[in-house]
Amino acid sequence: MTPHPSPLLLTGARLLDPESGTAAPDSWLLVQEGRITGRGSGPAPARENTETVDLAGATLMPGLIDAHVHATAFSADLGAAADQSASYVSAWAATSLSAMLGRGFTTVRDVGGADWGLAQAVEDGLVDGPRLAFGGRALSQTGGHGDFRPRGRHGHGQDGCCPGAGLVCDGPVEFRRAAREQLRTGAHHVKVMLSGGVASPTDRIDSTQSSEEELRAVVEEAEAANRYVTGHAYTARAVNRGLRLGVRCIEHGNLIDESSVALFLEHGAFLVPTLVTYHELSRQGERHGLPPESQAKVDTVLHRGLQALRLAHEGGVRMAFGTDLLGGMQEHQSTEFTLRGQVQPADAVIRSATSNAAELLGFGGEAGTLREGARADLLVVDGDPLADLSLLAEPERGVRAVVKGGTVRRGRLGA
Repeated sequence: MTPHPSPLLLTGARLLDPESGTAAPDSWLLVQEGRITGRGSGPAPARENTETVDLAGATLMPGLIDAHVHATAFSADLGAAADQSASYVSAWAATSLSAMLGRGFTTVRDVGGADWGLAQAVEDGLVDGPRLAFGGRALSQTGGHGDFRPRGRHGHGQDGCCPGAGLVCDGPVEFRRAAREQLRTGAHHVKVMLSGGVASPTDRIDSTQSSEEELRAVVEEAEAANRYVTGHAYTARAVNRGLRLGVRCIEHGNLIDESSVALFLEHGAFLVPTLVTYHELSRQGERHGLPPESQAKVDTVLHRGLQALRLAHEGGVRMAFGTDLLGGMQEHQSTEFTLRGQVQPADAVIRSATSNAAELLGFGGEAGTLREGARADLLVVDGDPLADLSLLAEPERGVRAVVKGGTVRRGRLGA
């Protein structure tokens, strides 16, 4: 998709700056060749050969970033991916990503399943979706959270042509080789399983997974490639172990404690809570394919999520927005704003879905901001999200237009 053919001047806007958590009314912003090239307050400068649109007081803010998606997860039964056609999964992912863009997410990070081909399809305009930062397959020990085989199945079926969110490895040599393989394809990060999980059929939530030698091998390879390791973990024991070994980001973290907060701060690590997935798995996981053995695990982490979020927020942990929704439950992606708003002020929630998430992904100054030089990934919102988060939680009501790379991809700019 080519950028807007001529410079675009947006006037009469309330510019929302996520870094400061403030909004400046009666402001303007200039877009040229897909980038933000100017901004200011008061009357906009006169320009020739420029399309000017008056936003009539609407909020203009950076496009949203979801730092934990599974674009290829067509079902909550992740083991079913091994039996599905790769072409079907790709078609499903294209539909899923398009819907995310419609909700205002102009960048997403896939942490298990999406590969370089899907990211390239978005980049080339073959898939109408958000920019896609991918990690390939998540690395897991045998019987870990990335091993989706039921107890009676013995083969892995891990050839490169087939869809799947996890890659089973054992021993530091296999983990090192697997990390190098993900990085070889251009992965933005490498994900490892540090504890048990909900969707895996044979492990316990409170287990720790991957040996210290295995984790050190992955961290070493990611750092050598100037990338980072993110880890799936729930308990304080698993989270703290990962942080001490060099894992830079933790996914979920529902069962952390004060000792975890101290380690996040010490290592400058990120936390990506994913509250909405447990909310929806509890409500409708069975209908969307969640196996019985996984349904039994949901309550273990469901009720501690808000408590962990409050602990991390009050402790000053850097957090990014994530959802982790599977299958048809992905339509509830924006509900994460409502859940986080029960604990955090609106500016903190918005920051987690813009500038904080951009920093985690390595896109600081490029995405999640209205700074000059950033990509013109923008939302036009009818109202003030800093005063009413429901405008983002209900994008069909609050989001007037979605702009990606300077081009309007959904809705309209004018009132």
